[in-house]
Amino acid sequence: MKNLMRLFLLMVALNMATATFAQTFRAKAGLNLSNMLMKSEEELVSDNYKMNIGFNAGITAEFPISGVFSFEPGLFISTKGFNESATTTVGGVAIESKSKIGLLYIDIPLTAKATFEVGNYQVFGLFGPYVGMGLSGKNKSESTSSGVTTNLDKDIKWGEGDDKDLKRLDAGLIFGIGVERSAYQLGITYALGIANIAAFNTDTFQVKNRVLGITVGYKFGE
Repeated sequence: MKNLMRLFLLMVALNMATATFAQTFRAKAGLNLSNMLMKSEEELVSDNYKMNIGFNAGITAEFPISGVFSFEPGLFISTKGFNESATTTVGGVAIESKSKIGLLYIDIPLTAKATFEVGNYQVFGLFGPYVGMGLSGKNKSESTSSGVTTNLDKDIKWGEGDDKDLKRLDAGLIFGIGVERSAYQLGITYALGIANIAAFNTDTFQVKNRVLGITVGYKFGE
């Protein structure tokens, strides 16, 4: 874990250093629709999970490579997590429950970008890995039975072990498409978490992030 932390910090430093010498920067912000994949052995636990609505905000730096291709690293604040609601019956009494896992990450995407001229617009696609670091998180739940409602609100415990909730380090792949005109950009990305962020080491239980992002961007600097 210490080596992974060092790698993460090194990538942050490299990203900030390369951005200093970039030809162009782009400020971005938008909407996140996040969910989680959870598996216990071969059984999918997250069937009934619903998307959290959140946000993303950050900056990218674009380096032309050749022709239509460029390299685009970035640094983002991004929300992740999921929410769930269910109704169960115990001893003939209905219990309605709601829960929401809300997570805040720093994400560093390192993507290759291909851009094509289409009339007065530029259409692009991008693909590459990302590394994320969990900053904070909340687990909020509410249960109602016989007209009585109980609320719980606790912080996510980051780390490894039975007394923790999630590993702090995340990693995966990003796919994206979008359109640009002049200094403005509209894009859609999908972040596919590959790292198992379950807090305890096991091959039979997996937790992975899934995030659909919609962003608008503004380019400055040449």
